Amino acid sequence: MTITLVPHDPGWADLYERTAGEIHGVLGSSALRIDHVGSTSVPGIVAKPVIDVRVLVERYDPEAVYTAALSSLGFAYDHRDEGHVLFKGTRERTRFNVHVVQKNEPDANAMVVFRDYLRTHPDEARRYEELKVGLAERHRGGDAYASAKSSYVAEVLSLAGASTGG
Repeated sequence: MTITLVPHDPGWADLYERTAGEIHGVLGSSALRIDHVGSTSVPGIVAKPVIDVRVLVERYDPEAVYTAALSSLGFAYDHRDEGHVLFKGTRERTRFNVHVVQKNEPDANAMVVFRDYLRTHPDEARRYEELKVGLAERHRGGDAYASAKSSYVAEVLSLAGASTGG
């Protein structure tokens, strides 16, 4: 699978907002918070044209509650790991990853912290963009691309924790 990076599209924010409203509509108060995360949520940097959505929940058991609700919007269950349940789908010709994350998971807020740090530190956002472009050129497979970014993400999360006293 080839990694395709595209210039930031300001329309991603509006598409996220509409989709988040629909997700909230089917999950109701089960969704404690819904956030636009990932590179499409950071204005000005290139991104894979996939909108990542983090849905924070009290508990994701029983999983069937989220599966049925998100399925009604066209999001299919993909997998579950220690940190979250992932659903994938397409809205208005744009791919989405919906990450259902339990609030007491150790990394429940990592995606939001990472996004916020890049949004408020433009030099760091550019550094991340340069890393992504280089990795996309070197790694054709999605898993290798994602794995190669993990040490950088950990570094930024450490910086973000230091800058917030966390």
